[in-house]
Amino acid sequence: MSIEAHSGVGERGRLRLLQLAALTSTCDRFAIAPLLVVIGLDLGAPLSAVAGVASAYFLAYGLMQPVWGMISDRIGRVRVMRLALLGATLAGVGSMLAPNLLVLGVMRTLAGGCFAALIPATLVYVGDMWPPASRQRPLSDVLAASSLGIAVATAGAGLLADLFHWRVVPAVTGAAAALLWIALARLPEPDRGPATGNPLRSVARVLRNRWALVVYALVFVEGIAVLGLLTYLAPAVQALGASAALAGLVAASFGVGALGWSRIVRLLVGRLPPGGLAAIGGALLIAGWAVPSVVVTLPTVAVAGLLLGGSWAFLHTTLQSWATEVVPTERATAVALFAALLFLGSSAGAAAAGPLADAGAFGTVFRVALGLAVPLALAAAVARTRYGGAGGPPSAAPGAE
Repeated sequence: MSIEAHSGVGERGRLRLLQLAALTSTCDRFAIAPLLVVIGLDLGAPLSAVAGVASAYFLAYGLMQPVWGMISDRIGRVRVMRLALLGATLAGVGSMLAPNLLVLGVMRTLAGGCFAALIPATLVYVGDMWPPASRQRPLSDVLAASSLGIAVATAGAGLLADLFHWRVVPAVTGAAAALLWIALARLPEPDRGPATGNPLRSVARVLRNRWALVVYALVFVEGIAVLGLLTYLAPAVQALGASAALAGLVAASFGVGALGWSRIVRLLVGRLPPGGLAAIGGALLIAGWAVPSVVVTLPTVAVAGLLLGGSWAFLHTTLQSWATEVVPTERATAVALFAALLFLGSSAGAAAAGPLADAGAFGTVFRVALGLAVPLALAAAVARTRYGGAGGPPSAAPGAE
C-alpha cells in the first residue's frame, strides 16, 4: 500500500501541512518586534527589559535547533513537530495570561525553544521524502510560506495590538499550534532506520565533513548580512520621520519580495544548476544593500527589502537544499546546525550594528552589509558550483564521503 493511501495525504497535502508549520513558526518569531513598545507600556517595563524578552526568544530559537535535530533523528520528524507544537500551545496560553514581564519572558523563551523545531523538521522531511533532483521546488514552497509569515507578522502584529490587545497575538499563534498538532497526525513519518548511539556523535560526523563546514560558514555570514542587518530597515524608515506602522509596512517588503521571487525560483529549478541559482541570489543580495548604501529614503529602503527578499528566495533556498544533502546519513542534525548558525549569525549582526544604529548612521550600516554581501555572493556561487549538481560532490572534492 502506498504511503498516500495509508495516510490519506498525498504529496500536495503533505507539502501544505509543512507550509502551515513553517508559516506558524515564522509568524510567532517575527511578531514580537512590533509589540515591544506596547508590551512595555502595558506591563510598566522599560523598552530595554522588553527587548531582553525578545533576545531570550531568539537565543532559545537558535540554540534549540541542533537539540531538536538530534531528537528528530531518533523519534521521527512528525513526532518532534507534534511534541514541539504542544509546548508552543502552552507557551501561547501562558504568554496571553502573563501577569508580569518575568512570566512573559519565561513563556516567550519556551515558545522560542518549541517553535524552533518546526522549520528544520519541515526541511528535513522534504529531504527525506523528495529526491534530490526535485527537492528545491518543495523547499522553495516551504520558504515561500515562511516568507509570507514574515510579511504577515511584521504588518499584522501591530495592527492586532492596535485593534484589540497585544495579548491576542501570542493567543493566535498558540491556537494555530494546537490546530497544527491535530492536523499533523495525518502526516506520515518518512521510512528510515532508527538512529543509535551518542547523539553528539551525529554532530561530530557532520562537522568532519568539510563541505558541511563550507555551508555553515556561508550561512553564518548570510545570517549577519541578511537577517541581522535587515533588523534596521524599519528603524531607518522611522529615523526619516515615518510612523511605526509605515515602517512596519516597508519592512514587510522583505517577506513580500521573498514570496514573489520564490515563484521565479520554482520555474528555474532544473533549468539552472544550483551554482547558477546561488549566483543570482548573490547578485540580488549585492543590489539590495547597494541601493540604500547610496541614499537612505523610504523608496530605497523598500526596494532594498524587495531585492533582499529575492536573495533569500534564491541564495538561501540553495544553501538550504545543499544542507539537506551534504551529510545525508545525519540529515536532521546537519539541517539543525545549519539553522542554528543562521540565527546565531543574525544575532551577531544585529548586535554588532547596534551602536551605529543608535547613532543614526544607517547608511553606514547598509554599507557594512554591502561589504559582507560581495564576498558572500562570490564564495557561495563558486563553492556550490565546485560541489557539483544535485547528485553531490565531485569525486575529487574536499570532504566527499
